[in-house]
Amino acid sequence: MTRAVVAKRVDSGTASLEEIRDLAEAAGYDVVGEVTQTRKEDPAMHFGEGKADELAATVRASDASVVIFDNSLGPYQTYNLGGKLPEGVELLDRFTLILEIFGQRAQTRKAQLQVELAELRYELPRAEAKTSLAKRDEHPGFMGLGEYDESREQDIKNQISRIRDELERIEQTEQSRRERRRQSGFDLVALAGYTNAGKSTLLRRLAVDHDVDENDDLHPDLDTTAESQNQLFTTLGTTTRRADVDGRDVLLTDTVGFISDLPHWLVESFKSTLDSVYRADLVLLVVDVSEDVEAIREKLVTCHDTLYERNEAPIVTVLNKTDLVDDRELERKREAISALAPNPVAVSGKEGLNLEALEARIVEELPDWQRERLVLPMTEDTMSVVSWLHDEANVDDVEYGDDDVVVDFEARPAVVEQARSRAAELGAVEGAV
Repeated sequence: MTRAVVAKRVDSGTASLEEIRDLAEAAGYDVVGEVTQTRKEDPAMHFGEGKADELAATVRASDASVVIFDNSLGPYQTYNLGGKLPEGVELLDRFTLILEIFGQRAQTRKAQLQVELAELRYELPRAEAKTSLAKRDEHPGFMGLGEYDESREQDIKNQISRIRDELERIEQTEQSRRERRRQSGFDLVALAGYTNAGKSTLLRRLAVDHDVDENDDLHPDLDTTAESQNQLFTTLGTTTRRADVDGRDVLLTDTVGFISDLPHWLVESFKSTLDSVYRADLVLLVVDVSEDVEAIREKLVTCHDTLYERNEAPIVTVLNKTDLVDDRELERKREAISALAPNPVAVSGKEGLNLEALEARIVEELPDWQRERLVLPMTEDTMSVVSWLHDEANVDDVEYGDDDVVVDFEARPAVVEQARSRAAELGAVEGAV
């Protein structure tokens, strides 16, 4: 593994390196040293000069080949810090590290496009700054940052436009698929939350033993499994599996985990994946309740900032990993976050604890189904309609007469409308109960 030193500066307080360590390890680095500083940002090197010298000494002593900053570094700060470090040592900031992880995990065309878009959004302001300074100073390059190419800025903008167009076409296809699923009687439930909160484990617990048929043209993108690993960003794309929740057919979708302090350009690059959350009928916001209260509160705020921007579906907070806390600690944390999560459901996805309460809450929060009675004339196509209703709705009663069939059922509004349309083709008489 590549040896790395992690570094962080904060304006005040104590700099925590826990998350950047986790991120570095998720990217495959072996963290062998750390350097922190509490002071205002130095425009030239981010760190003060003395701390930059300490960083260089730590790199030499630990024989590291990479330095990872848990901050955003400007191009000039990167250059100046690089001059302090031993030759050949690579310098990454928080966002280049995250993009590296995303690039490693991107398996689908959609995920790869979103990573490429994020990388271009990151590069664009740096290309603009390099072009602007080179023009002003009439230099072919700036402080060793390399030759500038005025056309590069336009190239990036053209690539961003191309990727946006392709992602929009993919999203239109996925939106059509979501609507077909709803028409087929499925409720769409999205699992959201901070990365490593246990969303994939919970998905596996709630899903039925068999997956939706991947050969079914309604569900060509459904994955056969959802990985459960103690690792950040295991789920970069989306994983969808079917669940039977109190007689209702539900499609559960696990999405990329949130992470704190993401800039707008990075969140916007993954808008297409987040649409699986924004367009759901219900969002389960999964939280790791074993963490300290302040961390839970901060992560809830991060998730709310993203979810409430565009989401219209109900949001249920799920306090996961209750197997790692006792009842007293759970109650204390529940009270401490009550303003952000007024009525959470506490479960353990790993141990399968209290899932019945979660399923009951899912049913309670999902859109109400409609009750309907159809009187179908007896034709050669009538039994196919009855069979279809058994597949797509909860059929309470079927009465067979000499000339007609009366079906009482309950279903999603979209399925009721489709049933009425199919019944009308038979010349049926409909009547809501």
